[in-house]
Amino acid sequence: MNKPEHSLRNEVLSYAKSRYGTDPEYLWTRFPDYAVMRHSDNSKWYGIIMNIDYSKIDREKSGTVDILDIKLTDPLYRDMLAEQKGFYRGYHISRGNWLTAVLDGTVNIKEVKRLLDMSFEATSVKKKKNGEHKT
Repeated sequence: MNKPEHSLRNEVLSYAKSRYGTDPEYLWTRFPDYAVMRHSDNSKWYGIIMNIDYSKIDREKSGTVDILDIKLTDPLYRDMLAEQKGFYRGYHISRGNWLTAVLDGTVNIKEVKRLLDMSFEATSVKKKKNGEHKT
């Protein structure tokens, strides 16, 4: 893993910690770098960072890349993003609402954070959806 990927991974995890109080969970011995971000009250995932072989999402690329899977509830917006550089249909969570963003600098970190916020919102309980989450 190269430095830019690693720093973007850390920036996303730091953002989740400062914004939502989320500590990443490392659930799999086989995949020790996979970091799950979930709500403390309903245990729903709102993001997962994985390091994968780039060719698994883009046959024309090689090497290892960090990716972030996030949930988006607007199918038109999700489909629009999936057509843009740096985005793919959900890699690990293949249900229709999930989108993958590469964390190699292709997608601006501000956009990644905004999408993480949208995913947090989409997976929140009602009171959190009304803006009562930790800021």
